[in-house]
Amino acid sequence: MPNASPELLIISELAEHTGTTPETIRYYERVGVLPAAHRQGNGRYRRYDATDVRRLTFIRRARDLGFSLDVVRNLLHLSEQPDHPCDEVDRLAREQLVAVDRKLEQLLTLREALSQLTQCCDSGHAMSECRILSSLGAPGRA
Repeated sequence: MPNASPELLIISELAEHTGTTPETIRYYERVGVLPAAHRQGNGRYRRYDATDVRRLTFIRRARDLGFSLDVVRNLLHLSEQPDHPCDEVDRLAREQLVAVDRKLEQLLTLREALSQLTQCCDSGHAMSECRILSSLGAPGRA
């Protein structure tokens, strides 16, 4: 169905504008971080306005930074209190930075382990002689 009103978007248009998918939008509505859409066409078609675009863009950016949906919900709530100090937002961002640093350390450890595994591989041998599988303790080995 074509967009009947230039200021209202259907779900596929909202998804395109915000770099998400219709499934993600429906999920965000179900979990309550995005308000239920206005309905048109006998309630069949969801319609979204500029406020929805801004909110979904905010949600997507926060999720891209790794914030959980609970934290996103909190950030949305805090963003609706413009006169309050931003200490809480700063604290949440710093906590996320610590979490990202921790994940980076874990990934570097994982990378080193994989690098060592691949260096011990002598390609061209039979699977029964694979050093990577041996290092992993393959279940089919004695």
